[in-house]
Amino acid sequence: MTDQPYDSLETRDPAGREAALFAALPGAVAWARQASPAFAEILQGLEPTAVDTRAALARLPVTRKSDLLARQRAQVAADPFGGFSAVGWANVPRVRRARRVFQSPGPIYEPEGDTPDGWRSARALYAAGFRAGDLVHNAFSYHLTPAGSLMESGAFAIGCAVFPGGVGQTELQLQAMAELKADAYVGTPSFLRILVEKAAAQGLALPFMKKALVSGEAFPAALRDWLRDRGIAAYQCYATADLGLIAYETVAREGLVLDEGVIVEIVRPGTGDPVPDGEVGEVVVTTLNEDYPLVRFGTGDLSAVLPGHCPTGRTNARLRGWLGRADQTAKVRGMFVHPGQVAEVVRRYPAVRRARLVIDGEMARDSMTLQVEVDGSPETLAERLGESLRDVTRLRGEVELCGVGTLPNDGQVIVDRRAVG
Repeated sequence: MTDQPYDSLETRDPAGREAALFAALPGAVAWARQASPAFAEILQGLEPTAVDTRAALARLPVTRKSDLLARQRAQVAADPFGGFSAVGWANVPRVRRARRVFQSPGPIYEPEGDTPDGWRSARALYAAGFRAGDLVHNAFSYHLTPAGSLMESGAFAIGCAVFPGGVGQTELQLQAMAELKADAYVGTPSFLRILVEKAAAQGLALPFMKKALVSGEAFPAALRDWLRDRGIAAYQCYATADLGLIAYETVAREGLVLDEGVIVEIVRPGTGDPVPDGEVGEVVVTTLNEDYPLVRFGTGDLSAVLPGHCPTGRTNARLRGWLGRADQTAKVRGMFVHPGQVAEVVRRYPAVRRARLVIDGEMARDSMTLQVEVDGSPETLAERLGESLRDVTRLRGEVELCGVGTLPNDGQVIVDRRAVG
């Protein structure tokens, strides 16, 4: 199975790709320190030239959205970006010029520079079959959040024309799709279904609408097949307002191929420690975007690396897709327990391979059990783990020793099974 790649980067030798990315990484880290006051502080004392391997990258701290939000809230009067952006304007002086500024829920402010296709969405659109000359109906929001601009910039890079539909006003959007004969759609999959159903109810034909790229919510196989039966080949991509494109689907429909402009790690939730390929963990991304340089940015999303390469001939690694959220903090007997605490307990015992904290009972009558995978059953290990659990969380819990490979590979570090009512 093959299709046409966007460029030669997608089919290059994997070893060559890895070498190129990590040859560029020291410069990207140096630029982040120079252009971003936040990373100048976070990476203080670091020698950028030493960050040239995955192992070296893994030693750097992970910056999560909560950190970004906290810095923005603390500095909003002087710097609404919290020191992370390399672009700004007269009242927020930076080394590069901002073209747009967005606001996502939080609120979190995101900058857009003037780099063409700065969000790198063209690669995903091209894999979904978008080509120069297409009219793209863009049903992502153009207000406040960056999704509309993110997709539009990629469509422009390919050579498409764009109808900026935005969200809502279904009747008017449907009229425009039919009368302008739009070739392609970008937006959420649920809104595409609403449009197609509404068109059918009105007896309105959409014969030119043959392809779509969807994102922003789950895209189940049943909906994909429903759209296919109505003549629309829809593919999905994984992108965020902070990072732009991370990964995208191809005609093979076997996972999501990583974008060429990012370095992706999968780490154990609550830590910055990479997990083996195939194990579920949090997606952490380093982007080479000079306008908004983010080094080891934790997305809070769970995924895992698929073995092998895409049957289309693209050679980059693939993600299984979105598998849940990494923030599994729970409140037990009035105390917050988070994945980082579980990781701290495990870190003290080399015999432990994997662990999860299971919370049972009812609210106010909680019980905790730390399940750990271990090689063999070292004497007194359960007792010592229990003591460490109490030391770290200030809460008592039981310990259950399990064989290696017996805990589910789902990225869940804290599982809350309590009855709410």
